[in-house]
Amino acid sequence: MLIKVKAFPGSKKQEIIKKSEDAFDIHVRAKPIGGAANQAVIEVLCEYFGLNEKEIKMVKGFKDRNKIFVVNIK
Repeated sequence: MLIKVKAFPGSKKQEIIKKSEDAFDIHVRAKPIGGAANQAVIEVLCEYFGLNEKEIKMVKGFKDRNKIFVVNIK
């Protein structure tokens, strides 16, 4: 399943907002330095879907706010 994520790094609180079936806004505390914000987004998605990091893969948007992930939901 492909999902679209708009990341908000450096936020005061960490949260996930579902915009539609396949689109989310994710606020993370981590700064976008050295991939820390991307890792934080993956961790939030893992917690939301109840998956581990091996089941979620970023395919687009490594240095952009708008990202696309492949999520292997069972």
